[in-house]
Formats: sequence, C-alpha cells, structure tokens
Amino acid sequence: MNPYANHRLKLFAILIFLLFFFAQCRNAAKNQAEAQEIVADTVLPRKDTLIQKSRIMADAQTIIARKQVPILCYHQLRDWKPTDSKRAKDYIVPVNAFKAQMKILADSGYQTILPDQLYNYLAYGEALPEKPVMLTFDDNDLDQYTLAYPEMKKYGFKGVFFIMTVSLDKPRYMSKDQLKELSEQGHVLGSHTWDHKNVKKYDAADWPIQVDKPAKLLESITGKPVEYFAYPFGLWNPEAIPLLKERGFKAAFQLSAKRDEKDPLHTIRRIIVPGEWSAETMMKVMRRSFP
Repeated sequence: MNPYANHRLKLFAILIFLLFFFAQCRNAAKNQAEAQEIVADTVLPRKDTLIQKSRIMADAQTIIARKQVPILCYHQLRDWKPTDSKRAKDYIVPVNAFKAQMKILADSGYQTILPDQLYNYLAYGEALPEKPVMLTFDDNDLDQYTLAYPEMKKYGFKGVFFIMTVSLDKPRYMSKDQLKELSEQGHVLGSHTWDHKNVKKYDAADWPIQVDKPAKLLESITGKPVEYFAYPFGLWNPEAIPLLKERGFKAAFQLSAKRDEKDPLHTIRRIIVPGEWSAETMMKVMRRSFP
C-alpha cells in the first residue's frame, strides 16, 4: 500500500474518533444539565420557601391595647313562662328577641369570628373583618341547637358553644350527635367544665374531673382539640390560669370583669344578653361595652 495512503487512513481514523469523543462529551454535558434542571424544579425548594417568618406573640400590654372584639353570651333561648323569676329572665332570651338580634347584627354589617381568629388577632395582630362579633353559648341547652343554629345559618354566622358535659344526652340538653353536627358545620366547641363548679373553689382533685375528662370527651366527639375554656359564672382567679395553660387552653373567657393585666388571653371579656333587651338595646350596650 502507498505509504501516503496509509497515513491518510490513520489521520481519517483519528478524526472520526475525535468527532465521536466530542459528541459523547457534549451529550453527557447536556444530560447532566437537564438532570440538574429537573432536580431544581422538582426536588430542591426555592430559597424563598425556606425562609419562614417566625411569629412573636405580643406581650400582655400590647394585647390589652388592641381594640376589643364584641363577644355576646347566651344561655337559654325560649319564651318566658309564668314561673320564670326576674333573675331567670336575665338568662332567658325570648325567641323573637333572639331572631331580631341576629338580624340587626347582619343588617349592620357584622361578621362572626371564631376563637382562632380572635386569638391570632390578639396574640399576633392578624387582621379581622371590619365589624367582627363573636357569638357564644353556654351550658348546651337544646334550644341552642333547635333555634340558634338554624337562625345563625340564615346569615352565615358561626358560634362558639361552651359545653357542660354532665348534661350531654339528657332531656332539654344537646346530644353528642348534635354537638358533632355543630362541629362539622364549622362551629366551635369549648369546655365549660363537667358540672359548672366555680373554678375559684377548685382543689387538686377537681381538675381531672372538671377540666381534663370533659375536654377528652369533647375531643372524642368531634375529633378536634379543645383549646378554649369558659369559666362557670364568669368567675376566675389567677391561680387557675397556669393550670389551664398546662392543659393546652390557648384562651379562656370570663364575663364583664376587668381583664387580668398579666394574662389577658385567659380573661377575655364577654357580656350576657339579658332577655329584656331589644335588638336596639343590645347593639347600644355592645358598642359601649367593647370600646
């Protein structure tokens, strides 16, 4: 063979090899870049998703300084009987009066809020509707289910029901199934103890009976944690607050007494709506009581 021809063949073979080698390197680089792009898109989070803003709870002074939210407290909802005493009528709101009160709230632009919203507003400054109001119901009377529940539904209102568990499934009181329905429809169940014993009279033996067991029972009914507490008679003492906190209660509700300067979240104010109030009177007192 011509030596020049043999030399050309060798050069040609080397050229082919180099072209093949460079092609393989280019494909490998492309595959690696595509793989990195896939990982970046589907596995690795963006840097800004890794930065979470930590929330710092406001101090007591800041919480007290925030504008108070109107919180109404109801008990029995029924027409008066001749045997009802004047004192009893303070806790019994006639049917038409309750309906008028719900209507005037809706017509005035009020929107109901639930305890988590109130807590996040007070503790972290989260925004609320322009005209917030909270509707609370103590003692789980049956008329709260048969009257308040459908009446609130007309206006898209939600309520908070503080349950006294000793009376569950008894005549004139709500059943476990009714409580479960309220919870499933977006209302909140809170604890109102086992049998309404004054918290100021508790000793160590009372806490498991009055607070621990009722909370577990309510959780078993709804499948949700019980994080809010209403003091029977609205009466509280400073000694009870740390024990409520230990049990996971984020906030507790009294009635109209002054809030505790150290623990305002566990002495949130409410006002009872007496049966004698018209809807207009209720609005005037509510606005005056929650400046």
